[in-house]
Amino acid sequence: MFHALADRTRRDILRRVLAGEHSVSALAVKYDMSFAAVQKHVAVLERAGLITKRREGRTAMASGDVEAVRSVGQLLGEIEQVWRGRVARIDDLLLRGSTDVSPTTPPEQDRED
Repeated sequence: MFHALADRTRRDILRRVLAGEHSVSALAVKYDMSFAAVQKHVAVLERAGLITKRREGRTAMASGDVEAVRSVGQLLGEIEQVWRGRVARIDDLLLRGSTDVSPTTPPEQDRED
């Protein structure tokens, strides 16, 4: 899914088909690339499970899978929370570390006098 969403054109195609079903031909008109290139983008999104295609005669119709997109959003939210927690722990460690030991003062060593 991340590979499919990494490309700006694929994200735009996904936005369009989430708003309503489009033929691949109609999608291709919107982009400055060949029909075959748009077909490949649609295929990547389909393999990722983000869109579905159906045949209407000779026409391939594409529509977005809202539940799949919601699931990606939920996954990204969970990953974001993990990283926010890690950053918060690093901040805490840095704050505690700056009060425990001064960077210019070497740690005390045992001396025999």
